[in-house]
Amino acid sequence: MGCKLNFAESSALMNELIRRGYERAKQGEDADLIIVNTCTVTDTADQKDRQAIHRVRRENPKARIVVTGCYARLHPKEIADMVEVDRVVTKREDRFVPAYSKDDRTRCFLKVQDGCNYFCTYCAIPYARGRSRNPAIESVRAQAMKALKEGAKEIVLTGVNIGDFGRSTGEKFYDLLRALDSLPFEAPYRVRIGSVEPNLLTHEIIDLVAQSKHIAPHFHIPLQSGSDEVLRIMNRHYDTALFRDRVAYIREVLPYAFIGVDCMVGVRGETAERWEQYVPYIVSLPVSQLHVFTYSERSGTRMLQMDLPVIPMAERHRRSQVLHQVSEKKLQAFYSLCAGQPQTILWEGKNDKGTMYGFSENYLRHSRPYDKQRVNTFETIVPTD
Repeated sequence: MGCKLNFAESSALMNELIRRGYERAKQGEDADLIIVNTCTVTDTADQKDRQAIHRVRRENPKARIVVTGCYARLHPKEIADMVEVDRVVTKREDRFVPAYSKDDRTRCFLKVQDGCNYFCTYCAIPYARGRSRNPAIESVRAQAMKALKEGAKEIVLTGVNIGDFGRSTGEKFYDLLRALDSLPFEAPYRVRIGSVEPNLLTHEIIDLVAQSKHIAPHFHIPLQSGSDEVLRIMNRHYDTALFRDRVAYIREVLPYAFIGVDCMVGVRGETAERWEQYVPYIVSLPVSQLHVFTYSERSGTRMLQMDLPVIPMAERHRRSQVLHQVSEKKLQAFYSLCAGQPQTILWEGKNDKGTMYGFSENYLRHSRPYDKQRVNTFETIVPTD
């Protein structure tokens, strides 16, 4: 459930079980063991976790069901009280546990970092994941090479706060990117950066991406609010001026780069006045798409202990719709901007009623008639619209 990091860890867990003699149950086949790896980033995520547990019990009445992951670590009793669950695994590793997963043989989600030291007031993830930690660059290089040799063409870097890479080893995220840009692999490959905090996305990193042969011009940057007062309430490590600087510099050196932005709406303290600052700020940013999240109260977080105005749920949803509309306009404008520019597509293996899909280096989705020979291959095209 949840993020690409969970996806990578679930795959690593599956591979370890297979190594120990288990076999993966086929579609429609009764399973002996089901492991649900949960997410807890929002109330909706918790609800989806519970729904998944109910569903797998209905579909596999005789299976042993084990629940682990972030939701299990934060609310073990809540899960243990579910009649469908046989065991809850809550032990959290303080060391870094490597993981990577291949998706449809095309891309590899490679875990390069875990945990977070930021403790934003609205977020429960540091309590579930622990402190920031990472492997050595040489270990990441070895895993990336292994994935490429196994057939992956794109390495997607995942973690909780990947820009904080180096806490455990004294290295830097910039050094990791340089190492992955120069792998001794002769065939074409691509490295895609996951979400990076704006204060950790330096001009040096942006320049490296602009000069790179392999790192995709694709940035995912969490903003969370367009109000400096709300950012301070959230305990974010930057202000709107720094965020605007990062976006402007990306556009300066990489005019066709995809810039995705995380935006949260309805947090406590987001008064009408602060919301009115938020919207025009977002509209003014030359970004490609917004990922909009509606705030939900997370037990144990510091925001619940602060004396702040609470935004009614209906108003939270209204604000979410406003930003979704802004996002749609920005995405359409970005596609228009990139029309006529050469793009290299990595075609994926899924056959969707005779159609196959793929993404360009700057994360534009393209389609064509399905052709098995093109699966997991690069093709350069010049889109006209």
